[in-house]
Amino acid sequence: MKNKVERFELIKKIISSEVISNQDDLQLRLLSMGMEVTQATLSRDLKSLQVIKVSDAKVGYIYRLPSYEMLHPHEHEANASRMGFLADGVLGMEFSGNLGVIKTLPGFAPSTALAIDESGCKEILGTIAGDDTILVVMRDGVGRNDVIRALVGIMPNLESKL
Repeated sequence: MKNKVERFELIKKIISSEVISNQDDLQLRLLSMGMEVTQATLSRDLKSLQVIKVSDAKVGYIYRLPSYEMLHPHEHEANASRMGFLADGVLGMEFSGNLGVIKTLPGFAPSTALAIDESGCKEILGTIAGDDTILVVMRDGVGRNDVIRALVGIMPNLESKL
């Protein structure tokens, strides 16, 4: 079982960080990382992981992991409402080096930080929340505008506040 879990994690890592357009490429990439897998097993793994193929202008079609919204479409409307509510509690943001500080109304920081962390935002390494303040740790090489764009992508109502 451990091998399957490791294989799943490796497949997710490869698909989320590289351009993979077919099973042969994925199988070769796994092999180069020390994970030998048959085509039949790989096909089952992709189905289990609910991997999808999406159109790409350069390559044609590429593999992607489904987003949470794709797997739970009935929750999308409730999630949008929640994100709007959380954004309403944000007062502003300031930066220093690779850190950002988001000020919120009292009590909004924990839920807002959780929403940021759960979004899978690649620009942000993680957050730490107090009652009305969130410390945002940016990944190396990521600029302030990238973080602001990512946060607005998570909570569109933030655009006028950041």
